[in-house]
Amino acid sequence: MAGDNETVTGQISPLRIWNAQKNKNIMKTKTIGHMKTKQLGNSDLFITPIGFGAWAIGGAGWEFAWGEQDDKASIAAIHRALELGVNWIDTAAVYGMGHSEEVVARALKTWPGKRPYVFTKCALRWNERGQVRHVLSADSIQRECEDSLGRLRVETIDLYQIHWPVDDTAELEEGWTAMAQLQQEGKVRWIGVSNFNIEQMQLAQSIAAITSLQPPYSLIRREVEEDILPFCNLEDIGVIVYSPMASGLLTGAMTRERISKLPDDDWRKGHPDFNEPRLSTNLRLVERLRAVGKRHGCFPGAVAVAWTLRHPAETAAIVGARKPEQVEDVVAAAAIRLTESDLDEIEAVAELAV
Repeated sequence: MAGDNETVTGQISPLRIWNAQKNKNIMKTKTIGHMKTKQLGNSDLFITPIGFGAWAIGGAGWEFAWGEQDDKASIAAIHRALELGVNWIDTAAVYGMGHSEEVVARALKTWPGKRPYVFTKCALRWNERGQVRHVLSADSIQRECEDSLGRLRVETIDLYQIHWPVDDTAELEEGWTAMAQLQQEGKVRWIGVSNFNIEQMQLAQSIAAITSLQPPYSLIRREVEEDILPFCNLEDIGVIVYSPMASGLLTGAMTRERISKLPDDDWRKGHPDFNEPRLSTNLRLVERLRAVGKRHGCFPGAVAVAWTLRHPAETAAIVGARKPEQVEDVVAAAAIRLTESDLDEIEAVAELAV
């Protein structure tokens, strides 16, 4: 029989959540420049609250592209983030079908400062038409790792993550076992997962420890709050959330006119969040974020990111930028401390958007 402190079919008892969050408060921290870092899960990595996300800089020509992208602007954006103290970059093999990793490598080659941590992901394979499929076979993951090491021009990947799980339990076990083997071989330092549910994380944990989970989390994507974030807090699994600004929707720069002019190969153009009936509610939320941001001297997107960072289970947030002038606004989120009044004001509108 399960006691008060045990997990039952994905539900976490209030006592366990309280104890986990209490322990989280004494997590080791360090300060780099003006940004306080947190230890990522069971690793020795201390990461800044904001990481540079390299999805959009992969460019066009694949299933989940953001349209054409200027590589020089991408490199300048990465350099600006590093200048401001960001100490990690998150990319993936599938972003631009390898191109994002290559751009990251070019940025690091010309960066004169301390090398940031480099995180990447595997298990999404593509064909010549840029269509993506999920593959977690051991051979595929091993090949992907070698390819990423080559594109990134590094000897070891700091955090290697399974990008998406598969429903087949045997394949999931095979894939995570392969990840653990790569860690033992020294090709990757730490291993994590992305988009996993609790049952999938429990299965992986039975094979090898998970350093981190990368879930979607924003004011309009809050599904992980109920069970997944408390589970990660309890199990000492670091959390680095993606799309905290809802892929640009909550930045304050996205308007109906701009959305209508998105290129046809930008995946956002047809997404429900960027179209009615959701769009009107989402844009009302942006105006509320703008009002809060005005009081803090920042733009709406920084408020949206700061809102995610308030959660005790979250280690850090991945935020993308396609040009250097976008970076300063984003990094500002690390310093924002939202008041209870701010949170109440945001929540009043956010509840309508989910």
